[in-house]
Amino acid sequence: MVNIRETELYGPVRDYLVAQGYTVRGEVKGCDITAVKGDDLIVVELKRSFSTALLVQATRRQRLADSVYVALLRPAARKLRTDWRGFMHLLRRLELGLIFITLSKGEPLVEVVFHPLPYESKRNTRGRRAILRELGARSGDYNTGGSHRRKLLTAYREAAIMIACCLEQHGPLQPRRLRALGTGPKTLAILSSNFYRWFECVSWGVYALAPKGRAALEDYPHLVARFRQMIGDSSDPESAGDQSTIASPADQSEETA
Repeated sequence: MVNIRETELYGPVRDYLVAQGYTVRGEVKGCDITAVKGDDLIVVELKRSFSTALLVQATRRQRLADSVYVALLRPAARKLRTDWRGFMHLLRRLELGLIFITLSKGEPLVEVVFHPLPYESKRNTRGRRAILRELGARSGDYNTGGSHRRKLLTAYREAAIMIACCLEQHGPLQPRRLRALGTGPKTLAILSSNFYRWFECVSWGVYALAPKGRAALEDYPHLVARFRQMIGDSSDPESAGDQSTIASPADQSEETA
């Protein structure tokens, strides 16, 4: 498929549109394919693969035609499961149609994946709430935007570090006494799930800092120093009220470490 030219895509799409009752012409005023049936004018832009240039070209054609499609070689199944999910969403948002062309030894196959339709944007309220919770639960900006394959300092991880700092300074404690030091209302859930294997249950309802957790504190020196100061300024865990000074995220599921 590497040596296929865009002109080889023209014939199958033209024949498909003709079979639908359209009068088809190629290269009219810069449009790869124009098709008309009654008052309905369609423009199809041909490309071997998806690109930004294709989107720019297709959206410009929307000022001229009733419907605009992009027609491309059908991608491999693996790409359809990954990259193309996002591409299709973008095409629908831009109100463009999508056509896949399969060229084989037999008859070429033309598949209209979807037609251009008005796009109704639906806000993901659940996702929006999750973002707002996470923003509110983080105590500061500790990640660099654009980072990839790096450990992110999420609200969940912040809360786990705070718990680890408390256990480091005071030794084994119950969740109630940890909350009194400011570890937040989700302390028990974090200790029970023990996602990072930083903690260990030393007796019924009493948790201690595991060696892995003690070593992990060295990865966050600035935040650990801040938490240690906060713990030093707080009341003794035996007598402190059960007040929380650090919020934990409502959703305790952890992002990719």
